[in-house]
Amino acid sequence: MWTCPLCGQQFVNTNQVHSCGDKVLADFLAGKSAYTISLFWHFAGEYRQTGKVTIHPAKSMIAFAAKTRIAYITRLGKNFIDVVFPFNKPYSDNLCFHKIAQVPGSQQFNHHFRMYNLEDINEEVRHYMKLAYEMGL
Repeated sequence: MWTCPLCGQQFVNTNQVHSCGDKVLADFLAGKSAYTISLFWHFAGEYRQTGKVTIHPAKSMIAFAAKTRIAYITRLGKNFIDVVFPFNKPYSDNLCFHKIAQVPGSQQFNHHFRMYNLEDINEEVRHYMKLAYEMGL
């Protein structure tokens, strides 16, 4: 593990490109509805039940990490949050992802999940959260 000497974030790769403390979590949560903030903290709490995760605010998103990044909150809407799970193959047989897109030039497939309600994190979503967590160890 490499630790950035400026911001203290840990990475698997030495000199990993990152936002280096440009943003803090409060920057993303500022001005958001209480409902959206509750969705965010519920998602974070569910992930912490899976295992040890850290939250890394970046330039344009909030990353969740085990050893490597395992999920990204890409949008905090008025009454929802958008989450992306990066996998090395598409998991097309599901009910929770509204979009699966391959990152050009890579073997990464971004799986897009929109959370409107606390109950949206069901057994299927927990399965993919755990899968992403295990891949990030």
